[in-house]
Amino acid sequence: MTDNVLTMSGIHKSFGGLKVIDDVSADVRRGSRTALIGPNGAGKTTIFNLLTGVYPIDEGTMVLDGIDITHVPSQDRVIHGMSRSFQNIRLMPHLSTIENVMLGQHSRARSFGSLMFPLGILSKNKWREEAEATLRNAGLDTYPGEVVANLPYGVQKRIEVVRAMVSQPKLLLLDEPAAGLNEIETRQLQDLLEKVSASGVTILVVEHDMHFVRNLCDHVVVLNFGQKIFEGTPDEVHQDPAVLEAYLGRDDSQPAKETSDAS
Repeated sequence: MTDNVLTMSGIHKSFGGLKVIDDVSADVRRGSRTALIGPNGAGKTTIFNLLTGVYPIDEGTMVLDGIDITHVPSQDRVIHGMSRSFQNIRLMPHLSTIENVMLGQHSRARSFGSLMFPLGILSKNKWREEAEATLRNAGLDTYPGEVVANLPYGVQKRIEVVRAMVSQPKLLLLDEPAAGLNEIETRQLQDLLEKVSASGVTILVVEHDMHFVRNLCDHVVVLNFGQKIFEGTPDEVHQDPAVLEAYLGRDDSQPAKETSDAS
Protein backbone atom coordinates (compact mmCIF):
# COMPACT_ATOMS: atom_id res chain seq x y z
CA MET A 1 0.00 0.00 0.00
CA THR A 2 1.44 3.34 -1.08
CA ASP A 3 1.29 6.58 0.90
CA ASN A 4 -0.67 8.21 -1.93
CA VAL A 5 -4.21 7.21 -2.83
CA LEU A 6 -4.01 9.30 -6.02
CA THR A 7 -1.09 10.31 -8.23
CA MET A 8 -1.50 12.61 -11.24
CA SER A 9 1.58 12.85 -13.47
CA GLY A 10 2.04 15.28 -16.36
CA ILE A 11 -1.67 15.82 -17.03
CA HIS A 12 -2.56 17.71 -20.23
CA LYS A 13 -5.96 18.55 -21.68
CA SER A 14 -6.96 20.82 -24.58
CA PHE A 15 -10.30 21.63 -26.18
CA GLY A 16 -9.59 22.51 -29.78
CA GLY A 17 -6.72 24.98 -29.67
CA LEU A 18 -7.35 25.95 -26.05
CA LYS A 19 -5.06 24.30 -23.50
CA VAL A 20 -6.97 24.10 -20.21
CA ILE A 21 -4.68 21.74 -18.24
CA ASP A 22 -0.95 22.16 -18.78
CA ASP A 23 1.44 19.58 -17.29
CA VAL A 24 -0.22 19.24 -13.88
CA SER A 25 1.28 16.75 -11.43
CA ALA A 26 0.08 16.23 -7.87
CA ASP A 27 -0.25 13.57 -5.19
CA VAL A 28 -3.16 13.13 -2.79
CA ARG A 29 -1.98 11.48 0.41
CA ARG A 30 -3.98 8.60 1.80
CA GLY A 31 -6.28 9.84 4.55
CA SER A 32 -5.73 13.52 3.74
CA ARG A 33 -8.28 16.26 3.17
CA THR A 34 -6.92 18.04 0.12
CA ALA A 35 -8.38 21.15 -1.52
CA LEU A 36 -7.99 22.12 -5.17
CA ILE A 37 -8.38 25.90 -5.42
CA GLY A 38 -7.87 28.70 -7.92
CA PRO A 39 -9.75 31.44 -9.77
CA ASN A 40 -12.63 30.76 -12.15
CA GLY A 41 -11.35 29.06 -15.30
CA ALA A 42 -8.24 27.69 -13.58
CA GLY A 43 -9.09 24.11 -14.54
CA LYS A 44 -10.32 22.68 -11.24
CA THR A 45 -13.54 21.08 -12.45
CA THR A 46 -11.75 19.93 -15.61
CA ILE A 47 -9.32 18.01 -13.38
CA PHE A 48 -12.30 16.37 -11.66
CA ASN A 49 -13.82 15.47 -15.03
CA LEU A 50 -10.54 13.93 -16.17
CA LEU A 51 -10.23 11.94 -12.95
CA THR A 52 -13.75 10.56 -13.26
CA GLY A 53 -13.51 9.86 -17.00
CA VAL A 54 -16.00 12.47 -18.18
CA TYR A 55 -13.26 13.78 -20.50
CA PRO A 56 -10.49 11.66 -22.06
CA ILE A 57 -6.97 12.68 -21.11
CA ASP A 58 -4.56 14.00 -23.79
CA GLU A 59 -1.29 13.20 -22.02
CA GLY A 60 -0.18 11.98 -18.61
CA THR A 61 -1.21 9.29 -16.16
CA MET A 62 -3.60 8.97 -13.24
CA VAL A 63 -3.05 6.22 -10.67
CA LEU A 64 -5.70 5.40 -8.05
CA ASP A 65 -4.43 3.30 -5.16
CA GLY A 66 -1.81 1.61 -7.33
CA ILE A 67 -4.08 1.08 -10.35
CA ASP A 68 -3.57 3.06 -13.56
CA ILE A 69 -7.04 4.47 -14.33
CA THR A 70 -5.91 6.81 -17.14
CA HIS A 71 -7.96 4.99 -19.76
CA VAL A 72 -10.36 3.05 -17.52
CA PRO A 73 -14.04 3.62 -18.46
CA SER A 74 -15.83 6.13 -16.26
CA GLN A 75 -18.24 3.63 -14.70
CA ASP A 76 -15.40 1.33 -13.69
CA ARG A 77 -13.56 4.02 -11.75
CA VAL A 78 -16.25 3.76 -9.08
CA ILE A 79 -15.42 0.07 -8.76
CA HIS A 80 -11.76 0.96 -8.22
CA GLY A 81 -12.68 3.28 -5.35
CA MET A 82 -13.53 6.76 -6.66
CA SER A 83 -16.79 8.58 -6.04
CA ARG A 84 -17.88 12.20 -6.50
CA SER A 85 -20.51 14.81 -5.88
CA PHE A 86 -21.28 17.62 -8.31
CA GLN A 87 -21.27 21.41 -8.22
CA ASN A 88 -25.00 21.38 -9.00
CA ILE A 89 -27.11 18.93 -7.00
CA ARG A 90 -27.84 15.78 -9.00
CA LEU A 91 -30.24 13.97 -6.73
CA MET A 92 -33.44 12.50 -8.18
CA PRO A 93 -35.88 15.15 -6.89
CA HIS A 94 -38.98 12.94 -7.15
CA LEU A 95 -37.46 10.11 -5.10
CA SER A 96 -37.17 9.85 -1.33
CA THR A 97 -33.95 10.34 0.59
CA ILE A 98 -33.47 6.61 1.15
CA GLU A 99 -34.16 5.85 -2.52
CA ASN A 100 -31.56 8.40 -3.63
CA VAL A 101 -28.99 6.95 -1.26
CA MET A 102 -29.70 3.40 -2.45
CA LEU A 103 -29.09 4.46 -6.04
CA GLY A 104 -25.48 5.02 -5.01
CA GLN A 105 -25.17 1.31 -4.17
CA HIS A 106 -25.62 0.16 -7.77
CA SER A 107 -21.90 0.33 -8.52
CA ARG A 108 -21.42 -2.54 -6.05
CA ALA A 109 -24.11 -4.79 -7.54
CA ARG A 110 -22.44 -7.72 -9.31
CA SER A 111 -25.46 -9.72 -10.44
CA PHE A 112 -29.01 -9.16 -11.69
CA GLY A 113 -30.37 -10.38 -8.38
CA SER A 114 -28.24 -8.05 -6.28
CA LEU A 115 -29.15 -5.18 -8.62
CA MET A 116 -32.77 -5.51 -7.52
CA PHE A 117 -32.05 -4.71 -3.87
CA PRO A 118 -30.88 -1.12 -4.33
CA LEU A 119 -34.01 -0.55 -6.43
CA GLY A 120 -36.00 -0.97 -3.24
CA ILE A 121 -38.28 -3.74 -4.52
CA LEU A 122 -37.92 -5.55 -1.21
CA SER A 123 -38.69 -3.37 1.80
CA LYS A 124 -36.14 -5.06 4.06
CA ASN A 125 -32.72 -6.14 2.83
CA LYS A 126 -29.07 -5.56 3.69
CA TRP A 127 -28.76 -2.74 1.14
CA ARG A 128 -31.59 -0.72 2.67
CA GLU A 129 -30.36 -1.39 6.19
CA GLU A 130 -26.90 -0.19 5.19
CA ALA A 131 -28.34 2.96 3.57
CA GLU A 132 -30.39 3.68 6.68
CA ALA A 133 -27.31 3.22 8.88
CA THR A 134 -25.27 5.57 6.69
CA LEU A 135 -27.99 8.23 6.93
CA ARG A 136 -28.14 7.72 10.69
CA ASN A 137 -24.37 8.14 11.05
CA ALA A 138 -24.63 11.33 8.99
CA GLY A 139 -27.36 12.73 11.24
CA LEU A 140 -29.94 12.52 8.44
CA ASP A 141 -32.08 9.67 9.75
CA THR A 142 -35.10 11.96 10.24
CA TYR A 143 -35.52 12.28 6.45
CA PRO A 144 -35.52 8.74 4.94
CA GLY A 145 -39.04 8.87 3.50
CA GLU A 146 -39.03 12.55 2.55
CA VAL A 147 -39.04 13.46 -1.14
CA VAL A 148 -35.72 15.26 -1.57
CA ALA A 149 -37.25 18.12 -3.59
CA ASN A 150 -39.04 19.19 -0.40
CA LEU A 151 -35.90 19.30 1.74
CA PRO A 152 -33.67 22.32 2.48
CA TYR A 153 -30.75 22.90 0.14
CA GLY A 154 -28.17 22.21 2.84
CA VAL A 155 -29.76 18.86 3.66
CA GLN A 156 -29.76 17.91 -0.03
CA LYS A 157 -26.03 18.69 -0.20
CA ARG A 158 -25.36 16.30 2.68
CA ILE A 159 -27.56 13.61 1.13
CA GLU A 160 -25.37 13.82 -1.98
CA VAL A 161 -22.32 13.11 0.17
CA VAL A 162 -24.06 10.13 1.76
CA ARG A 163 -25.06 8.78 -1.67
CA ALA A 164 -21.43 9.03 -2.78
CA MET A 165 -20.30 7.27 0.39
CA VAL A 166 -22.45 4.14 -0.04
CA SER A 167 -20.31 3.13 -3.03
CA GLN A 168 -17.56 2.67 -0.37
CA PRO A 169 -14.94 4.93 -2.01
CA LYS A 170 -11.28 5.19 -1.14
CA LEU A 171 -11.25 8.70 -2.64
CA LEU A 172 -14.22 11.08 -2.41
CA LEU A 173 -14.27 14.00 -4.87
CA LEU A 174 -16.43 16.96 -3.84
CA ASP A 175 -17.08 19.78 -6.33
CA GLU A 176 -17.88 22.98 -4.40
CA PRO A 177 -19.84 21.25 -1.62
CA ALA A 178 -20.22 24.46 0.44
CA ALA A 179 -21.49 26.64 -2.43
CA GLY A 180 -24.83 28.25 -1.57
CA LEU A 181 -24.82 27.12 2.06
CA ASN A 182 -25.36 29.42 5.01
CA GLU A 183 -23.05 29.39 8.03
CA ILE A 184 -25.00 26.73 9.95
CA GLU A 185 -25.32 24.46 6.89
CA THR A 186 -21.61 24.85 6.16
CA ARG A 187 -20.77 23.80 9.71
CA GLN A 188 -23.06 20.77 9.44
CA LEU A 189 -21.38 19.79 6.17
CA GLN A 190 -17.94 20.18 7.71
CA ASP A 191 -18.96 17.97 10.65
CA LEU A 192 -20.13 15.29 8.21
CA LEU A 193 -16.92 15.42 6.16
CA GLU A 194 -14.82 15.17 9.31
CA LYS A 195 -16.71 11.94 10.11
CA VAL A 196 -16.12 10.71 6.56
CA SER A 197 -12.41 11.46 6.90
CA ALA A 198 -12.24 9.74 10.28
CA SER A 199 -13.69 6.59 8.68
CA GLY A 200 -10.58 6.36 6.48
CA VAL A 201 -11.85 7.97 3.27
CA THR A 202 -9.50 10.40 1.51
CA ILE A 203 -11.16 13.67 0.46
CA LEU A 204 -10.31 15.87 -2.54
CA VAL A 205 -12.45 19.00 -2.68
CA VAL A 206 -12.82 21.88 -5.15
CA GLU A 207 -13.95 24.90 -3.17
CA HIS A 208 -13.93 28.71 -3.29
CA ASP A 209 -14.86 29.27 0.36
CA MET A 210 -11.41 29.66 1.87
CA HIS A 211 -12.76 29.76 5.42
CA PHE A 212 -14.24 26.30 4.80
CA VAL A 213 -10.97 25.10 3.23
CA ARG A 214 -8.87 26.32 6.15
CA ASN A 215 -11.17 24.64 8.68
CA LEU A 216 -11.47 21.32 6.84
CA CYS A 217 -8.34 20.69 4.77
CA ASP A 218 -4.75 19.87 5.67
CA HIS A 219 -3.29 20.28 2.17
CA VAL A 220 -4.02 22.65 -0.73
CA VAL A 221 -3.13 22.54 -4.43
CA VAL A 222 -3.48 25.83 -6.32
CA LEU A 223 -4.19 26.08 -10.06
CA ASN A 224 -4.07 29.12 -12.32
CA PHE A 225 -4.61 29.07 -16.10
CA GLY A 226 -4.42 25.27 -16.06
CA GLN A 227 -1.06 25.09 -14.29
CA LYS A 228 -0.15 24.20 -10.71
CA ILE A 229 1.38 27.28 -9.13
CA PHE A 230 1.70 26.15 -5.50
CA GLU A 231 0.88 23.45 -3.00
CA GLY A 232 1.22 23.26 0.74
CA THR A 233 -0.76 23.70 3.95
CA PRO A 234 -3.63 26.21 4.09
CA ASP A 235 -1.47 28.58 6.13
CA GLU A 236 1.41 28.34 3.64
CA VAL A 237 -0.94 28.98 0.72
CA HIS A 238 -2.14 32.20 2.35
CA GLN A 239 1.45 33.44 2.56
CA ASP A 240 2.59 32.64 -0.99
CA PRO A 241 2.97 35.78 -3.17
CA ALA A 242 2.00 33.99 -6.41
CA VAL A 243 -1.24 32.68 -4.88
CA LEU A 244 -2.09 36.06 -3.38
CA GLU A 245 -1.52 37.70 -6.75
CA ALA A 246 -3.49 35.12 -8.76
CA TYR A 247 -6.37 34.30 -6.45
CA LEU A 248 -6.57 35.45 -2.86
CA GLY A 249 -5.63 39.07 -3.39
CA ARG A 250 -3.02 41.18 -1.70
CA ASP A 251 -5.18 41.63 1.40
CA ASP A 252 -6.31 38.19 2.54
CA SER A 253 -7.70 39.34 5.88
CA GLN A 254 -11.18 38.35 4.64
CA PRO A 255 -11.90 34.82 3.40
CA ALA A 256 -12.28 34.68 -0.36
CA LYS A 257 -15.60 33.23 -1.45
CA GLU A 258 -17.03 32.82 -4.91
CA THR A 259 -19.99 30.81 -6.07
CA SER A 260 -19.17 29.27 -9.42
CA ASP A 261 -16.39 27.73 -11.45
CA ALA A 262 -16.62 27.77 -15.21
CA SER A 263 -13.61 25.47 -15.46
